[in-house]
Amino acid sequence: MSRKPLAKRLTKIGVITAVAGVVLVAAAAPAAALADWAIEQTAPSYESLPQVLREPTTAQASYLYANDGKTLITTFYDQNRRDVPLDQVAPAMRDAVVAAEDTRFYEHHGVDVRGVLRAVVANSASGGVEQGASTLTMQYVRNVLKNDPGLTPEERESATEQTASRKIREARYALSLEQKLTKNQILERYLNIAYFGAGAYGVDAAAHTYFSKDAADLSLGEASLLAGLLQAPEADNPLSQGLDRAVERRGYVLKAMVGTGAIDQAQADAAAATTPVLKHGSSPNDCVASKNEWGFFCDYFRTWWKGQPAFGDTPEARVQALRLGGYRIVTTLDPAIATEAQRQVVKVYGYTNKRALPMAVVEPGTGRVLAMAVNRHYNPADKPGNSVNQLVAGADTAHGYQAGSTFKMFTMLAALEQGKTLDTTFDSPSRLVTKWPDSGKDTSCDGLWCPKNANPAFMDGDRNMWTGFGRSVNTYFVWLEQQVGADRAVEMAQRLGIQFRDSGDADRARTSPDSWGSFTLGVSLTTPLDLANAYATLAADGQYCTPVPVREVATAAGEQLNVGQPDCHQAVDSDVARAATDAARCPVGQQSAYHGCDGGTATAVSQLMGGRPVAGKTGSSTDNMTETFVAYTPQLAAAAIAANPDSSLDKVGAAVLPQVYRAVAATLSTGSKPLEVRQFVAPTRTKVVADDRDRGDLPGNEPTTEPSPSPSPSPSVQPSPSRDSHHDGKGNGDQGNSDKNNQDKGSQDKPQSDKPGKPKPTPSAKPSASVKPTASSSPSPSQDESKPSPQPSRSRRH
Repeated sequence: MSRKPLAKRLTKIGVITAVAGVVLVAAAAPAAALADWAIEQTAPSYESLPQVLREPTTAQASYLYANDGKTLITTFYDQNRRDVPLDQVAPAMRDAVVAAEDTRFYEHHGVDVRGVLRAVVANSASGGVEQGASTLTMQYVRNVLKNDPGLTPEERESATEQTASRKIREARYALSLEQKLTKNQILERYLNIAYFGAGAYGVDAAAHTYFSKDAADLSLGEASLLAGLLQAPEADNPLSQGLDRAVERRGYVLKAMVGTGAIDQAQADAAAATTPVLKHGSSPNDCVASKNEWGFFCDYFRTWWKGQPAFGDTPEARVQALRLGGYRIVTTLDPAIATEAQRQVVKVYGYTNKRALPMAVVEPGTGRVLAMAVNRHYNPADKPGNSVNQLVAGADTAHGYQAGSTFKMFTMLAALEQGKTLDTTFDSPSRLVTKWPDSGKDTSCDGLWCPKNANPAFMDGDRNMWTGFGRSVNTYFVWLEQQVGADRAVEMAQRLGIQFRDSGDADRARTSPDSWGSFTLGVSLTTPLDLANAYATLAADGQYCTPVPVREVATAAGEQLNVGQPDCHQAVDSDVARAATDAARCPVGQQSAYHGCDGGTATAVSQLMGGRPVAGKTGSSTDNMTETFVAYTPQLAAAAIAANPDSSLDKVGAAVLPQVYRAVAATLSTGSKPLEVRQFVAPTRTKVVADDRDRGDLPGNEPTTEPSPSPSPSPSVQPSPSRDSHHDGKGNGDQGNSDKNNQDKGSQDKPQSDKPGKPKPTPSAKPSASVKPTASSSPSPSQDESKPSPQPSRSRRH
């Protein structure tokens, strides 16, 4: 007779003996259970085992990384666990667990006859349970069954009840598993599911929880201490109960390891002589625990995840998959850019300031969100400086902020798309009587809305798209909006991803966009992310990409999923986008390819970017309730809005605008350092002039790709109190404002103004085939502050 069949027979006898041992320990056992076991003396086939044993689905933590694949943002889990292969576990840890839990693991076939007999004798002598008869394989079966995500609470309790029937079931399943799996496969599975206390499930979580290191790097002393915790994980937890009990158990494990031959006595003595050095490494859980103040990006990611059908049929199922599925997620967050963005927003406003400066950075051509920052801690605790409201990307509870004249871009794009050219000229008056009805006290001229320029000296006169955009001339862009239709401007904004989260804005855009004359002055609410991504479309030559926070997602098994890929399409013609960019060089102190710029509202930006090609726009709401700046290079786009998230009636003030555009410029500059310098592509002449003839009066007959440096302002010219303002009341009113222009004292681009020709009493359009520069030929860095009306707060508690 071969030794193997004999061993199997002895194993079966051992199982029966195990039952007898349970009977002795418990003093009583159900006769039916023993009868059942007597009938079913053979193990079930592997194929008939519960699926959870054949294909383990233990809960694993999902890990969220920055775009380098190394910098951890946070983890998501119900149980802190990450499976690792056996070859990534230190040999000392493997040997220690076998010695502590099942010294004959490599000799038995799932049930240890000798272990059963030893436990029976020990337990009978003591009258209690001094030794267990469960093998490591049986323990694995128990752990799998009680952790089965598909079990009800009642079924989970049944899987751990102290009964003879449970022991019988575990023994039978263990015998079956041993017929199919190798010892190393069983040991690997056990190490990944065992509980080590302190919320650490599996050897990887245990190594990080107690020693802040990988399981592969555990020393003999550390491994033996962890193995000793398996019998009573919480009672022996050295983090909460002190070292004495854990060290005592370590001594037991080291002695057992000598007994198995894994180590010699000298090694055991050396390990026992060391004092354990604990280094508690807590695993962050969910967005509240995100590192480096990246909680708002994490929140945006989680919202994105909940909308992906690949992870479940419902948002709830997708969140459950995130917490149990063991995904490895590499996001789009760039650590360097995100860190700089956070540093910049906190320089403007501290964490406890009631005002906030949310900022977003996007990669043109992919839609990848590189950074989201705001001067708030992502935390639900009711303390100053805390918020879990999505202040950067917007949400049901955070509709956004008015962004002022940054919305003039959508009117300009609509006009260019309809065939108007950059040199389209209009003699912009101080006040423009429009076609839209209005009954406001200060905004109506004989029943019609009549917005005005706050600084006639800087804004009035002949303006085209370059100079109107550079100097942010209200009456020019309201006139232009009348020519193309306000509905076209609204549609263009939507095409570029501007969402109307506020119900009032959404209703207006849906039912009467053609009457929304003040739309071009930025009265609807938006977010830094929407705004940055809209302008990123221009940087990408008209290609719009849906914002996305993920680069790649892999399952626990390493399978790469087809999610998070850039979703892009051509939203506007490339030449239209290039023409708009050409005009957007003016506000930031650079020169257009056709030399059409003659003034800007944030000309220090060019210097802050070191002359690197950049375009952008400032914007302010009524009485400086908010201050906005959005800018882009061919490779990056960023936007920030200074506001009080709890009150749209709180004036952030004009003084903060230079700080806002400096914060954005500094962030773009940091993000641009590793990137090559790229030039914007100049538009064709068909988008510049009304005909294609070579006009001698066109400044710069040939387009250039190199930005022209900003001329230094003349010291003899006094700063102009430039403010473009308007009011959107029941109609489309305008509210004048004579606030003085705030000056950026730290820059060289102090506001200056050269007065253009006196406007004619009656507004008249002057379409021209040539650019007609105003009296000033040098940039005039006046502050831009378009002023939409105050509106009730559209965001909740911050």
